[in-house]
Amino acid sequence: MKGPRTGIVDAHHHVWDLSVRDQDWIEGPELAPLRRNFTVEELAREARAAGVARTVLVQTVTVAEETPEFLTLAESDELIGAVVGWTDLTRPDVADELARLRELPGGRHLRGVRHQVQGEPDPRWLLREDVRRGLAAVAEAGLVYDLVVLPHQLPACARAAERHPGLTFVLDHLGKPPIGTGEREPWATDVRALAALPNTVCKLSGMVTEADPRSWGAGGLVPYGDTVLEAFGPGRLMFGSDWPVCTLVASYAEVVDIADQLTEKLDAGEREEIFSGTATRVYGL
Repeated sequence: MKGPRTGIVDAHHHVWDLSVRDQDWIEGPELAPLRRNFTVEELAREARAAGVARTVLVQTVTVAEETPEFLTLAESDELIGAVVGWTDLTRPDVADELARLRELPGGRHLRGVRHQVQGEPDPRWLLREDVRRGLAAVAEAGLVYDLVVLPHQLPACARAAERHPGLTFVLDHLGKPPIGTGEREPWATDVRALAALPNTVCKLSGMVTEADPRSWGAGGLVPYGDTVLEAFGPGRLMFGSDWPVCTLVASYAEVVDIADQLTEKLDAGEREEIFSGTATRVYGL
C-alpha cells in the first residue's frame, strides 16, 4: 500500500451479536453468510494487520438499546474511536435524548447519528418538519449526521444540507450508486450537487457490494471513485471498510487494497487525508 501503512482510520464498520438482537435486514440466501456474530475482536485481527489504528462503529438497526451498547463497547476497546448511533429524530425530546446518551458510560464516544433513510418510502423524508427539528438538535449537540440513502434520495440530502449549514452531513457508501450496471447518471450529477455544499463529506465505502463481483477488482469501481474524488476532494473523503458487509464479496485486506488502488494517483498528503485526516476531524478522534 502506498498510503499510510499505520494510523489508518476505518470510518465505517459494524458489529452484532445475534444472541442479543436479531438483525432483521439479513434475509435471503445472498446475505446468509452474514447471519452469525461479528465481534470487535474478529475485526481487530484483520484491521490491525492492515495498519488500522482507530475505527468508527456505525449503527445497524433502528433499536434504541443498540446505541448504549455500542458506547459501552467503545469505552472498553481502544480500537473504536467513535460511535455513530441511532435515535428517533422525530421525537419531540430528541435534544434531551442526545444529552442522555452522552451521559451514559462511553457517551463521550458518541460523535454522530444515523437513520436508515434508504428504507423510508418518502424520498423527501429528510425534509419533513419533524425530521428537520431532529437534525437541528443533532447540530446543536455538536454531532454529525450520517446519510445512508439510495441515489434517488440524493436531491433531498442536498436540500437538507442547505437548510442546516451548521450540521456536517456524511454520505455513506457514495450514496449507493448502481455500480453493478455501470450506470452513472443521475447519481453523478446529484452527488456533485451534494458535494458543492461545504458541510458535506463522503465515505469511500460500500462499493464492492454494489458492484458486479466479476468486475470490482478489475477497475469497475474507478469511475465512481473518481467522481467522488473530484467532487469532494481528499479533504472531504474518508476510507471505510463497511465490515462485515464487505465480506460478502471481499476480505478486509482486499477492501483496503481496493481503496489504495482508487487513490494511487494522489500524493502522500492527499492519501493521508482519505485514510486518516478527514475522519479524524469529522469524528473528533
